[in-house]
Amino acid sequence: MSQQRHGSTPGEADGVPAFPDLPEATIARLPEYLRALHHLAETGAETVSSEGLAAAAGVNSAKLRKDLSHLGSYGTRGVGYDVALLVDQIEYILGLDKNRAVCLVGVGNLGHALAGYAGFASRGFRVVALFDADPKKVGEQINGLTVQHTDDLERIAAEESIAIGVIATPPGTAQAVADALVAAGVTSILNFAPGVLSVPSNVDVRKVDLAIELQILSFHEHRKASLTALPGGRSAPPASGDQEAVGS
Repeated sequence: MSQQRHGSTPGEADGVPAFPDLPEATIARLPEYLRALHHLAETGAETVSSEGLAAAAGVNSAKLRKDLSHLGSYGTRGVGYDVALLVDQIEYILGLDKNRAVCLVGVGNLGHALAGYAGFASRGFRVVALFDADPKKVGEQINGLTVQHTDDLERIAAEESIAIGVIATPPGTAQAVADALVAAGVTSILNFAPGVLSVPSNVDVRKVDLAIELQILSFHEHRKASLTALPGGRSAPPASGDQEAVGS
């Protein structure tokens, strides 16, 4: 089977919907594939096998092939995937060809670091506005942008057509910021503040909680230590691949 490009926009021909209804797990893996593909392109690679791309993205090749089949991309037998074409397809599905406008609310230590991150522009995002409620921070220059007061959020969001809002405030003010973003017409929010936000059903929220990620890693450390403490000092599951429960 050959790799397909359906017209000028991926997924428009051969009865394939113009915008596929992708499983959430597939959506979560597409940015990993894209990161790996960008790296391959930078090294001069024009094609890549499913095994090679899967290894670079940290998934198994069967899962990768299934994910990419949702995009109408099947590769070419004996050749693999066209790197540039696959980049175009994934960027289209992720909407990265839109160069979306992003605002950041909260320019404390974390917000300041996020505002200075240069990687957003190379991945299809424009940070167009920074906001904070602290008068001492309003007017500060960060990465070429002037910090505005949160009272001006609604006006600036309309002027800049902001699509995504990033919350990097203390947890106590995160809900009020989310309410302001929603009132300003922002329908996608990336939340770095601990806690759960209440938003309308048409607003998508992604949460990044570093403490939770550390707790999950702590579980794995605890599990490894428990396995090592068993008779024989076993530090890995049996060769059969069957994971055993440790204690109750």
